[in-house]
Amino acid sequence: MLVQPARMEPDEILIERTLQGELTAFEQLVERHRGIVFRVAARIVGPDDAEDVSQDAFLRAFHRLAQYRGSATFRTWLLQITQNTALNSLASARRRPSGTPSELPDPPDRDPVRQPAMELERRERQQRLELKLGALRPEYRSLLVLRDLEGLSYDEIADVLEMPLGSVKGRLHRARAELIELLRNNTYDWELPA
Repeated sequence: MLVQPARMEPDEILIERTLQGELTAFEQLVERHRGIVFRVAARIVGPDDAEDVSQDAFLRAFHRLAQYRGSATFRTWLLQITQNTALNSLASARRRPSGTPSELPDPPDRDPVRQPAMELERRERQQRLELKLGALRPEYRSLLVLRDLEGLSYDEIADVLEMPLGSVKGRLHRARAELIELLRNNTYDWELPA
């Protein structure tokens, strides 16, 4: 007898089940979107505060779930909440992310057999990139994280950040220019032309 793999229910079905009082359905939504919520939070507030921001974002999403209208995907709606929660956290703390970011989890498709020197160099570059991202204005950091690190489309970013598509493109251009300028101050590490 062949065993069929468990079929993943769409987010909309899980939302409906949650609204009917089935908390395990919301737990499935959390499991499904935990990674991207944590990564976005970590890159905005820093890895030390990312877990708190992630939990707060999921809690807010749970309490506002009845307000979700489906005009955008659930992921987009959830990232909008995550973005706002992270920016609120930065504003309330009136500080930048910590100066010594811990390493974010590696993507699952990484080659496990690497030479130690190459791995150390990769980690150091990742830490320097996190520090440079932390030096950007939070609104620029959010744009870069959503587009270049998480791969959201311009339309999805416009939904998450609640701004016109043209503004997303213009601000993303300025954010990239600002990041390149920050990286140029350390050309040895990034091998960028002067």
